Parts: sequence; structure tokens; C-alpha cells
Amino acid sequence: MKLVQRCFVLLLVMSLTSCYWLTKRQYDKQYGQAHAITRIGEDADAELYSKARSIIESRCVVCHACYDAPCQLKLTSIEGADRGANKTAIYDGHRLLAKTPSHFFEYGEGHDEWRKEEFYPVLNERAQGEDKNLILSVMYQMLSLKEDQPLPDGPILPDSFDLSLNREQYCPKIEEMDDFRKKHALWGMPYGLPAISDNEFSTLKMWIAKGAKAPARPPLSLVLQAQVAEWEVFFNGDTLKQQLVNRYLYEHLYLADLYFSEYDQNHFFKIVRSYTPPGEPIRIMPSRRPYDPPASPVFYYRLLPVHATIVAKTHMPYALDAKRLEQWKKWFYQVDYDVRKLPSYDLEVASNPFVVYADIPMKSRYRFLLEEAQFSIMNFIKGPVCRGKVALNVINDHFWVVFANPDSPTLKKEEEFLKTNENLLRFPAYWESNGRPWGWIGLAHKQTAYIKAKSEFMGRVYGKAMPVDINTIWDGDGGSNPNAALTILRHMDSATVLKGFAGNNPQTAWVIDYPLLERIHYLLVAGFDVNGNVLHQLMTRLYMDFLRMEGEANFLALLPKQNREKVLGEWYEGASDDVMEFFDVLLESHETETGIDFKTAHRTDELLNMLAQRTHAIRYDLHPDDYKDVDISPLVDIN
Repeated sequence: MKLVQRCFVLLLVMSLTSCYWLTKRQYDKQYGQAHAITRIGEDADAELYSKARSIIESRCVVCHACYDAPCQLKLTSIEGADRGANKTAIYDGHRLLAKTPSHFFEYGEGHDEWRKEEFYPVLNERAQGEDKNLILSVMYQMLSLKEDQPLPDGPILPDSFDLSLNREQYCPKIEEMDDFRKKHALWGMPYGLPAISDNEFSTLKMWIAKGAKAPARPPLSLVLQAQVAEWEVFFNGDTLKQQLVNRYLYEHLYLADLYFSEYDQNHFFKIVRSYTPPGEPIRIMPSRRPYDPPASPVFYYRLLPVHATIVAKTHMPYALDAKRLEQWKKWFYQVDYDVRKLPSYDLEVASNPFVVYADIPMKSRYRFLLEEAQFSIMNFIKGPVCRGKVALNVINDHFWVVFANPDSPTLKKEEEFLKTNENLLRFPAYWESNGRPWGWIGLAHKQTAYIKAKSEFMGRVYGKAMPVDINTIWDGDGGSNPNAALTILRHMDSATVLKGFAGNNPQTAWVIDYPLLERIHYLLVAGFDVNGNVLHQLMTRLYMDFLRMEGEANFLALLPKQNREKVLGEWYEGASDDVMEFFDVLLESHETETGIDFKTAHRTDELLNMLAQRTHAIRYDLHPDDYKDVDISPLVDIN
């Protein structure tokens, strides 16, 4: 019986495949073979494109952006529409081997490269003509299908609509549209939502009919060109110290939407590695991760203008201005240290920031991360994880974050401790994007060894002479920096980071020190590969469990020893034995009694209130009317 079933499936696949190729040959014969079409040029109707783009931004981009765009179709720019779609799902929890990345603007910078990566057109690439452009456009056919078959009446969609996060994707090519119409008549675009208006449909129909063209983009203003030139000079200093510092800056800013706050807050740039020097057109040097070996020994950091639509789920603005430049020079260049040799890009070195950047003073690195701590934390929510499932399934729905004091008198000793224990701080990306079954055991052992080594170190450094008290927490430089206190709000598989303390006192809180903050970045941002295999993603998730618990244990260390296990039990009621065993190791690492003099029996709430006072945190409720003066507009997710 199984043999009969297999034969039937094989015959079905062969039948569908033969139908596709037969249809393709018919299209080739009738309309000519597909070839690259110039979408950007002077012959474009600028007004029509502006109207079309406005509709796409309001009705399409909400789904077709970021890594999780259905069928990898990104409609945030004309290049994305021109690149087209791909049947391979980016988020695949069963992938045995890592897949080749298809990062937008980085992998496949032209038609031939895109098609080699199995992207197929959603706009007509055969013989042009208004009727042909509509007949041969997947994008138009999907919109037309919704016009012909609108959603059925009723408050609830029928069961034929699958709205689950990991639903199977159906990504028809133009040769498969007839079959798609027959099987999924109600699945026109926008999927599961009302059709666009008649006027909007007419506009998009006209735009696609005329070839889906976009006008050439105007050059940057002279002011912006000057700023780009000035900052590219800074990012390409040629001394060993400058090269190492700029490598550090690049690996932490490559996801940022950089802007020149003193001149123009509406134009954004990405820092990229380029084959070409400043003053020449940028030729991106693609890589899977920011610390991968450069494809050429000579490369340049360049500022690439962002032309795509800005969406909240990936937008992380970061200002470049005179104050920022002054701070960087102070932290990285006006301190006494030498760089005698640049570190290797070999994976075992490059994947570990505690090895690569050991020459840069730890306080300088920590100050850089703290200055924009909201941005630093937001990276692991809006970065490669994007959808958030890997990172966010291991955090609570609502918690507060504070940071260890960068001016602590013990910081120099902590730096020495890190240098002697850097071999214990290894990440899943050590095995690139294909996790090894035995890799997790090694990571777990090293993490446990690191915690025990840290416990011995803290026992020597802290005590009556240097108590663990409220002064071990960063006060935001006397309240001048609101990044000292953050609230993280998780909503399903997305999250938002707010400055200040929002809502009632949370159940849990984190205290993050430099090693923990850096590890979060290299675990979930620089080191995480959304195209990695299932073991890489699983190891990333499990390692994040360790980091979460470490941050929580740092908070518990501020409570009296007699209260810690009780509070932990309330946090982790019903947790597995493995989790509690690791927490036992964490609690043992904080043997020093707190130096805080508590006044009430409600010590967790009392500590949270102390932290709010110490950090000068803005306190506000979660109702919109109660935080209308808090700037969260760039950070509201639309996942």
C-alpha cells in the first residue's frame, strides 16, 4: 500500500512539473523569453509611481518587509518588487543544513544574481505592452483575484484561511497562477484582509500596465554629501588602533539606520563594507555575518543611503553628530592603550568579541553600549531574529532592565578576569550556521565553568570593603542619560523597548553588566543566522536562557540572601530540574550578602523602587494617555 502511495505522489509531482514547463514554453513562445527590465529611469511617470508607492506602503508593506516577508517578496522598494519572490521559507524550524542567505541589497545586486538564487519575477519580464504587463504580472493577478473573489461576508474568516505564524507558503509563479486561482480562489492579495479600494486598484493596475517604473532618485544634498564624506574619513582611519575601533563600531552599528541629526533627520544610511573607497560608487562586500572574513584584504566602510520604506519592525535610528564624535574620540582614542597587531578574522577568533577586542579598554566598550542602551537591547529584537521567536520565547512579557555601574572601582579587575576566562565565553556561531549535536554540551559546560569562575572572582573582589549595593547600578550619569532604565514589553513574537519604567512593578528584572550585554549582541545579532540550521537556532535559544537567568540572578544578588530562593521560586514555579540546577549555580555565585539596608518586608518592590530612584527613571503607566509625552514613536512594532 505504501508503495502505491509513493508512486501516486511521484506521478502527481511529475504531472505538476510537466504542466508548469508546458505552460512556460507556451508563454515563451507567445510572449518571448524573460529578461531584465529597467525599472528605474527618466521614462517613468513620477506622479503615478508616487501614488502607487503610497498604496503599497499602506496596504502591502506591513507584511512584505523584513526577513519574514511571505515568499521573500519585499515591497519596501522598487528593487524589492523587481527582485521578486522565492519559494524557500526563511523561517524553517526543520532545516537540517543552513541555506544561502538572500539578504536584500547584499546578495544578488542585479537581475542575473537574483534569478540564480531562484528568485522569480512578480512583474512582467517578457515582451512589454500594457495588456502583456498585466497578464504576465503575479502581483497584478493576485490583486485581481481579490477583486474578483472578495472576502466572504461575516465577522470570522472561513477555516480555509491559515493565519498561523508558521503556515505553509504558496508562492505561485505566473505559469502557476491558473492552478492557484482554481485551488485558492479566496487567497488574493491582501491575503485575509479586505480588498484595496477601487481607486487604489485602478492606480496599481495603471502603474503595472505601464511597466511598473520608478523615476531615478535625486542625488543627496550637498550638505549630506559633505557629512557622508566626513564620517567615511573617520570610519576609514588607517592606524592599527583606528582599524580595530572601526571594526568594533561596524559590528555594533551595521543594523542601525544612521542619520545626521544636526542636518537632516529624514535620510538614513547603513554602514557597509565596500570594495570601493570613499568617493567612488559603493560595491557592497556581502557576508553572512558582520565579522566574517572580508572578501578582499582591502576594503572600506561606507555609508549607503537607505531607499527602502522605513518600517517599525526593523527601524533603529542612531544619530551621528558632533557630540557622538566627541564621545567616541574620548572613549576610544583619548585613553592609553596600544594595538600592536590586528586580530584574525578566523571564526574561532572573530566570533568571540572578548578575544577580538581585548586591546580596547573594557570601560570604553561598555560606555559605547550604555550610551544608547535602548538601541543596544533593541538590536536583538529588531535584528536578524526579526520575527522574534528565537529571542523572545525566552523572556517575560514585561520586565525592567538596569545596568552595572561603568564607573565601578572594580571594573579594572573585572576586565582582567574577562581576559583570563575569555575561552569560556563561546557562542553557537562558533560552529558557523550549522550547529553540532555535541556543541550544546560544550557550551553548557563552559557557561557553568564561567559562572563558577566568576563566583570565585566576586568572592575575592566584593565584601565589606566593596559591598554589593545600590551604587553598583549605573545612575545614568546623574540622570542625564535616560537609557539607564528600560522597560521591555513582549507581545507574542515581537517586543518593544521603552526608556524608563513602564507599568506596575514587574515580576522580574535584569541587571546587565558589560559581559552580559556584549554576549546578547554576539548571540542574537552579530552571531545569529536566520538561515542557519535547526541546531544553530536551538542552541541560540537555549544559550539565551542562560543569559536571561544570569541577568535575573544579578538582580537577585541585590536582595538579602535569605529572600533570594523564595523570590526565585515565585518566578520559576514548576520549572524543570535542569533550570533550577543551573539557577543554584548562579545563586551560589552570588554568595556576598547585599549591602542594601531594606526598611520593609516587601523587599522586591522596595528594591525596584530604589532602582527607579537610582536611575532617575521616568515612571508611567501603560495606558497611551499616561505616556503621551514619552518618545516611543520610532519603536512601536507592527509585527
